[in-house]
Amino acid sequence: MATEMTQTPASAGQTQTPFALEGRDITKSLPLGGQRIEILKGISFAVNHGEFVAIVGPSGSGKSTLLGIIAGLDTPTSGHVLIDGIDITKMGEGQLAGVRNQKIGMVYQAFNLIPTLTAQENVEVPLYVGKHQGLPSQRAKDMLALVGLAHRLKNRPNQLSGGEQQRVAIARALVTQPALIIMDEPTGNLDKANADNVLNMIRGLQQQTGTTFIIATHDPNVAAAAQRAIRLEDGRIA
Repeated sequence: MATEMTQTPASAGQTQTPFALEGRDITKSLPLGGQRIEILKGISFAVNHGEFVAIVGPSGSGKSTLLGIIAGLDTPTSGHVLIDGIDITKMGEGQLAGVRNQKIGMVYQAFNLIPTLTAQENVEVPLYVGKHQGLPSQRAKDMLALVGLAHRLKNRPNQLSGGEQQRVAIARALVTQPALIIMDEPTGNLDKANADNVLNMIRGLQQQTGTTFIIATHDPNVAAAAQRAIRLEDGRIA
């Protein structure tokens, strides 16, 4: 690719924590009709720095619930989630927002780009929250070059293909140099050719930058692209 960039999940001078992501006995239950429905039933796992891991399972297995808890968008009923060694389980929303900005990059099935902004401006957005090194404009350009879109800096989302929009979303997730990137069905809105291209790009980025990728999917072809899979069945790790 045109631009080469390396990343370290931990800031310069910090001792790297043992795991990029760790779940300790995570449970989640919700009230329903006077009873409590158990969605997650004591899930424990760890993901090393630089791994590419798929979370897989059928509909209703608890995959989406676990993903929301890992991303700090939901809280477990019990148990703990550690991101780069930081326990986010009992954090207030202000602290949690800071951790999400510094430590977690999110990529969604629907891209979630801001339609009125250019590709470059979309990638710059996370850099205006919190403290980040370098000029936002230059970091955004570097990241777009890294995903093969140096020629699309000034295009808005409606001027990009689905595959290109997802590349912008991935560049936006990478731009803060997070400890891990969480992807929720990132190829779900793409045809097979574009999905394969995006998966190949993710594998290349993981190897080139050392970033940790967690991808939730029900697609066995997507799961096969990862280095290993965490399979959920009925709220437990199979």
